[in-house]
Amino acid sequence: MRRRSQKNRSPDHDSLVPLSAEPDTSKRHACAAAGVCVFLLAAVMLVFGQTLRHGFVNYDDYDYVFWNDNVKGGLTPHDVQWAFTTDRGSNWHPLTWLSHMVDCQIYGPHADAGLGGADPEHRAAGCARYFKFAWGHHLTNVLLHAANAILLFLVLWWMTGALWPSAFVAALFALHPLRAESVAWVSERKDVLSGFFFLLTLAAYVGYVRRPFSPLRYLAVVALFALGLMAKPMLVTLPFVLLLLDYWPLGRFAGYGGADIPVCRENRGRSGRQECLPHLIAEKLPLLALSAASCAVTIWAQRAAIVPNERIDFPSRLGNAAVSLVGYLAHWFYPANLVAMYPYPYSGLAVGRVAAAAALLAAISLAVLIAWRRYPYLLVGWLWYLGMLVPVIGLVQVGTQAMADRYTYLPLIGPAVALVWLAAGFVTSSPRWRLPCAAVASFILLDLIVVAYQQVSYWRDSKTLWTHALYCSADNWTAHHGLGAALSEAQRCDEAIAEFEQALELRPPYALARISLGIALEHRGEPGDIDAAVEQYRRAIRTDPTLADAHYSLGVLLARRGSADEAIAEFRRTAKYNPDHANAHYNLAVCLENQGKYAEAMPHWTAVAQLQPDNVEAVDDLAWRLATYSDASLRDGKKAVGLAERAIALSHGEAAKPLGTLAAAYAELGRFSEAVETAQRAVDVAVQHGDAAVADDIRAQMKLYRANRPYHGSPGQPQ
Repeated sequence: MRRRSQKNRSPDHDSLVPLSAEPDTSKRHACAAAGVCVFLLAAVMLVFGQTLRHGFVNYDDYDYVFWNDNVKGGLTPHDVQWAFTTDRGSNWHPLTWLSHMVDCQIYGPHADAGLGGADPEHRAAGCARYFKFAWGHHLTNVLLHAANAILLFLVLWWMTGALWPSAFVAALFALHPLRAESVAWVSERKDVLSGFFFLLTLAAYVGYVRRPFSPLRYLAVVALFALGLMAKPMLVTLPFVLLLLDYWPLGRFAGYGGADIPVCRENRGRSGRQECLPHLIAEKLPLLALSAASCAVTIWAQRAAIVPNERIDFPSRLGNAAVSLVGYLAHWFYPANLVAMYPYPYSGLAVGRVAAAAALLAAISLAVLIAWRRYPYLLVGWLWYLGMLVPVIGLVQVGTQAMADRYTYLPLIGPAVALVWLAAGFVTSSPRWRLPCAAVASFILLDLIVVAYQQVSYWRDSKTLWTHALYCSADNWTAHHGLGAALSEAQRCDEAIAEFEQALELRPPYALARISLGIALEHRGEPGDIDAAVEQYRRAIRTDPTLADAHYSLGVLLARRGSADEAIAEFRRTAKYNPDHANAHYNLAVCLENQGKYAEAMPHWTAVAQLQPDNVEAVDDLAWRLATYSDASLRDGKKAVGLAERAIALSHGEAAKPLGTLAAAYAELGRFSEAVETAQRAVDVAVQHGDAAVADDIRAQMKLYRANRPYHGSPGQPQ
């Protein structure tokens, strides 16, 4: 029989990618790997290190950090419990909350002494008030991203044995301008944190596969995956990614469909345990159970943010998903006009655009299916990309974005692996192209560094961020609103109002812009502005009756007008739609007290203290009322003593009012000598701080204690 010549024979998969299954740990390769790690760290610091000079931005940073007293309180037992039980921000990601708490404990800002965190006057201070604290929060993001880049390199190298392709994929991941949103935005900590645990899970899985079976190694995979889900639930598709890696490069598929699935040449027989597909799927069942649980919790947390089908029908969602999938790839290949928010096309997409996107996706899918045996990494990379984007592609629409750069943080690793390994196979089969390809790769990385550095710079403050967004997308109503909020913070009310009105012209149902417009009108304070602000709040409520901030802002204005009953009703609605709104409980308690409804007010004083256990005024307010309410059924001297002592500890004994409250609590329990002694300490502290009015009030109360009589009086005295 005549044998076909080697020269004319079509190269098979092994000849195209002669990559070993295990990394070469010789001294030469170990030094090269160490150099890659140093390069990745240095490059990330070069591009993203500038964020250490950036501040916070008015895009969720207020909710995640500087107006969130639970986060600013640090790692207290109450706040840790809150992290695991809250759905604030329409997300359940306790690990992300804990990471922000750690940052606040180390860098600040710490919990404010006052209760004005949600008041319009307090909000006017905005991001600039906390600029000096932002660097530490940015540093954490940058270090996590650098760690992720290094982990990605090491995991790919471990799986494939291909050092330089792994290094280039990691560099693309680390330095692409699409990473700016995930790293330069403090509130997107969940991306870099979940990415960290995603890559640790991959590393643990490779260790589990490459070594003899061990329950402990498998439990490590499960535990790391669970931690990743608690940082960001987008990782629910990770079991699917592991199944893809079983196919390539781990080569764990065996005898499925009557033939062995091709793996790397040196991978055969020593890459791990060969298993049939049903067994590999069964192996992932515990991970799939975690994914299912995370999906259920996420749906619960996002119930208020999920857009109903009545507003966006399913065909529109499919069309936007197709356009977004192509859009992400376009931004990956040509990272221009990247913005913080791509508004959803509520008016609909052009049929031709949707058809073109669908055709391109179908063509790519067909190509990788045709080549799946010869180039398995193309199929793996493409399915990695499509699969990881499923949770955020908009089939279940959450929020008002059509797409978001942050969603590409992990999914685009797939296409990078596919194309880099394809290029590596080409270079291996044609060594003469090695130097030109290395030059092209170097140019690509240099270009990415320059463009990414510029993209990161747009996140330095709110005004720059939204001005750039409007430059790239003029009809971006979210950008108009963000710029208006930044101008309002700078007390440029007329310009801010114009931006809010532009946002509402583009998107009339935009209730958040109506709230911001109302606040700006309040701040401007010209004749008729207060009435106009009230109307904006009412229109926002008509658009979305569950908007707690609209009810709260309306309640504040009604209270100032003297419409106490209407204000109470609005504060009640605020507390109904946002039970954690401490200021709503505070103002509701004050309004009820002013009407003499002390019994109704007491639960709200209690709620404030429970929501802000590290706030001196919150704890002291409740303690004072428990010690001094004229209604005996509402007093509890023992509890008042405990709360007052806590308030004193929180203030380090440097505030007169908590000492005065403790004296009143002692008197309520009949411990008059201690009451007199404590009251005198309170007077001394008040005099030391030049607070003559507080000192006079406490002296008047001390006369009662000397006469063995407790102080029962007006709830507002001396607070």
